[in-house]
Amino acid sequence: MVSRPKKILITGISGNIGIELLQQLKTTNQLDGISVFVRDSKKNRKLLASYSNLISIFWGDMMDRSSLIPACTNQEVVIHLAGLIPPAFHENDARSFNINVEGTRNIISTLEEHAPNAFLVFSSSVAVYGDRLKTCEIRVGDSLDPEQIDQYGRAKIQTEADIQNSTLNWTILRLSAIMGVGNHKVSGIIFHVPLDTAMEICTIRDTARAFLNAPDHLEQLNQKIFNLGGGSECRISYHGFLSRAFTSFGMGKLNFPEYTFARCNFHCGHYMDGDDLETILHFQSDNMDSYFERFHAGVHPLQRFFTRPFAGIAKWYLRTLSEPYKAFKSQNKEEMIRYFGTSNLNKHD
Repeated sequence: MVSRPKKILITGISGNIGIELLQQLKTTNQLDGISVFVRDSKKNRKLLASYSNLISIFWGDMMDRSSLIPACTNQEVVIHLAGLIPPAFHENDARSFNINVEGTRNIISTLEEHAPNAFLVFSSSVAVYGDRLKTCEIRVGDSLDPEQIDQYGRAKIQTEADIQNSTLNWTILRLSAIMGVGNHKVSGIIFHVPLDTAMEICTIRDTARAFLNAPDHLEQLNQKIFNLGGGSECRISYHGFLSRAFTSFGMGKLNFPEYTFARCNFHCGHYMDGDDLETILHFQSDNMDSYFERFHAGVHPLQRFFTRPFAGIAKWYLRTLSEPYKAFKSQNKEEMIRYFGTSNLNKHD
């Protein structure tokens, strides 16, 4: 059996998956040889304070190649989780695209020069597959059309190509809808997803476990792309998912006006070949019931109690965040095509 690499660098450690991965490394006594590359901020210094004597911390910015050199030099494995994700990504699509693509190119070139034998484990996304509302069964070999997806998905496609064209050993894991407990801020992006979207979630702890186990199976992963999802027991419609979440919050039924939710141009689906990765990494432990048990337990009973009488007001406020609904009400034809696939919607109907 090939021994586990002794020098592992993790980027994006301050994100939800990164934090969970670090905790799992600590719990399993695998912090020896771990380094992290992270932006220098008060928040990140506080986050990593308890790890300062347990791991090597490199402060820097992946857009600054000079700060990457000491972090990347002589590393055996790099788990690359860093990058902007929605909704933050869409605050400035062009800038975010550049950060995600050029930042990863800097990591690739630095590794090629200073750690040429390193193995790069990259977290990609289901977003590369685009809108699969009508064809929800997804496989790695499915064709990708950058012209039919958003900038976030395009950035992932470009980065996947850059990695495959590099001289490094690599694997690419395309993450499904990653769900944690108590970590999701309410934003208008919840209305970008059509209610009949077929979802396959993967919990943050299961996702982190996949990255935790990956360095033990590099030969099986090398030069391959995998779909990373929670498996068949983690599948649900978006309507079903939100309905259960609303119940946990004390928000009542999922009753919003027509056109509050988009009807096209989002991503998600069922990973029909997800078992390929599970067979190697053995990371799946959750299902929809176990996820929502923890989700429900994460909402304080008093919050549910005090939310119920004001559920109508809360849903009214949420509706004000809906860009699809705003597009419909203002009859913005360009935005209506984006969210509904047609501009022929009469608000007086």
